[in-house]
Amino acid sequence: MATTQSTDAEASKSSGKSSRRMLAVMDMSNLLRHVFEYEREIVRTATTLIYRVGEPELKYLLCQHVWESAQHARFLRERGREMAGFGSGEKVRSDIRKIFEEAVKPEDGMVALAGFYRVLKPALLEAYRYYLKETDHLADWPSKQLLQAFIEDEERHAAEMTAYLEGVEASDWADHLEAALSSIGGLLGIREKEDLPAGFVWEHEKEGFSHPAVCNRGKYPVCSGVFGHDPDVDPIMRPWLEEKANTDPAILRLMVYVWLMMELDAVDYLATIFYDTPEAPLDMHYDMARHLWDESRHSQFGFRQLPRLGVDIMTVEHSLDLYCILVQMPAPERYAMMTMEFEAGSFPTKAYLIDRLHELNDFEMDTLLAFDRNDEQNHVRYGHQWLKPLMGLFGVETEVGEFVKATKEKFEEVAKQFGGKIPHTLSPEERLTANKIKKIAGVN
Repeated sequence: MATTQSTDAEASKSSGKSSRRMLAVMDMSNLLRHVFEYEREIVRTATTLIYRVGEPELKYLLCQHVWESAQHARFLRERGREMAGFGSGEKVRSDIRKIFEEAVKPEDGMVALAGFYRVLKPALLEAYRYYLKETDHLADWPSKQLLQAFIEDEERHAAEMTAYLEGVEASDWADHLEAALSSIGGLLGIREKEDLPAGFVWEHEKEGFSHPAVCNRGKYPVCSGVFGHDPDVDPIMRPWLEEKANTDPAILRLMVYVWLMMELDAVDYLATIFYDTPEAPLDMHYDMARHLWDESRHSQFGFRQLPRLGVDIMTVEHSLDLYCILVQMPAPERYAMMTMEFEAGSFPTKAYLIDRLHELNDFEMDTLLAFDRNDEQNHVRYGHQWLKPLMGLFGVETEVGEFVKATKEKFEEVAKQFGGKIPHTLSPEERLTANKIKKIAGVN
């Protein structure tokens, strides 16, 4: 017994010496751990801004920022695992998570945006700068190089968001979030914790966040869907996209750009999955963030190219049906429909269209469509990789094939109740239709 006690004491003494020897590393890895968890929560919750703000350009920008934050988080994880004390897990501590649960609460998406970009993101930038100031430039060179790049990203994010936040009155909400952050000692937890102001209420504890039933498109005209069979009503004619129709490629080009622009609906409904999966592996959110950014780029293809081809962008109604339907379904079903049905099912039609559009010798369009196809192939791979783990997060034990089949059937039923509810903003005389596309394309 005496021998065992002596051995335990010696081990404890040795461990204490080891900790003292590694104290500088332990201190800095603890700071890295905080910013890692903070970046993870930005990826999970800043995505809730995307479908609540209306301006497409702002949605695109948020998708880019989320993707860059996902990259920051993964690089921080890899660097952290090289340092003693960072830990091998990815769990976010509760005091950090509750700040972000609070941040998503404003009903006004622009007020929520202001909270992120006037309080939470500046706190992250301050934390990165603090780490660089405190670390030895030679001893911790790997972290220093990473964080210098992240600082440049965060500074750019702030500059890019300035124009969108002009005139947004959110000072009360910013003060509220500042108080919440100060109550946990700031992002890094190294400041003295401050008492919450008298009357402070944690809004998320009163009622949790829920996705809006309809996504926001601001000043832009909307409708339920853009695919149809009446050229005097809808802009994209399904029969005209088929090989047997032999539609003039100049018409197809415009319809494909409308189709690409409508991938903004994929941006909105994919963005809902992040918040619903707080315990997802970082690598799942990382791939979904890349997927989100890809879809935003595809939508930009159409949003930017249509005006160059003579289309008034304010005559192009945005289709909202898929968001309205899918937001009524659990996250695994949303993801299954997106990757295993919509994207996987689009390849044959898109392959034909790529071949036909090549006849136009439009190098820019050929390039955009080639990258769109490449990205979509990756997205289907993501579906095959992550759908099963995503199902597991929701306790779904069905085989993937059976789950996808059942989800398709459920989608049809949910669509009967929630689809087709968004009326046309514009009359047929005002909005872009297939017959108007023919005229713009110069085809009789």
